[in-house]
Amino acid sequence: MWSRRTILLGAGVVSLTLLVLQDAPSRPVLPTRPEPAAVRPVAPRPAIVSRKVWRADEGLVKERATYTHTVSAVFLHHTGHPNDYDCADVPRMLRAMQQDHVKNEGWDDMGYNFVVDRCGTIYEGRAGGVTRPVEGAHTKGFNVDTIGIAALGTFGPGTKVPPALEAGIAKVAAWKLRRGADPRGTVRLVSTSDASTYRKGETARLHVISGHRDSYQTNCPGKVLYGRLPAIRNAVAGLRER
Repeated sequence: MWSRRTILLGAGVVSLTLLVLQDAPSRPVLPTRPEPAAVRPVAPRPAIVSRKVWRADEGLVKERATYTHTVSAVFLHHTGHPNDYDCADVPRMLRAMQQDHVKNEGWDDMGYNFVVDRCGTIYEGRAGGVTRPVEGAHTKGFNVDTIGIAALGTFGPGTKVPPALEAGIAKVAAWKLRRGADPRGTVRLVSTSDASTYRKGETARLHVISGHRDSYQTNCPGKVLYGRLPAIRNAVAGLRER
């Protein structure tokens, strides 16, 4: 026979269970892909100005970050800004760039994973964590397992690449590339979009450190910066050999 105490306890358990069920979400909210663990880097992590410091507008971000695998390649870009900017103005320039990428380009956030200015300062670009392999929106067809590093400026004929900017690019590339990647070598990547110069599903052999023009019909990162790629590859390799 059930005692009065047993009945009261049982009723309390049922009530608590109903309360928990009512408060639980109807379906869990999960990231697009599981967030991978951080991989121990080959080169030291450089100083990086966070999104919080340059005051990124997190309200503009449309979707949570998507994570791929380890970074197998780097694509170098330029942003198209005039080269005579004051480095103190870069946070403001980044906020304008983020707004342009979201509102005009239709991307979820800033497209580039990192931006480097002419003073050599490295900025966190797309949200998701600088230690994680965040999928960007920088190179159509080849955003998976790669990062986009943008040089703040324009580097067509008649311009020069500031040594500090070049050094900043090398530092972040050396840090982010996966173990075993040869900065002077090539890598096989599969295109995910017909908008690139390779058909969707086609395997491309590209430099581990490539320019945007290597996979898309564009002049980016500009003739002069593109011509500096061999030197940048050597600098990255040197940083990873220490």
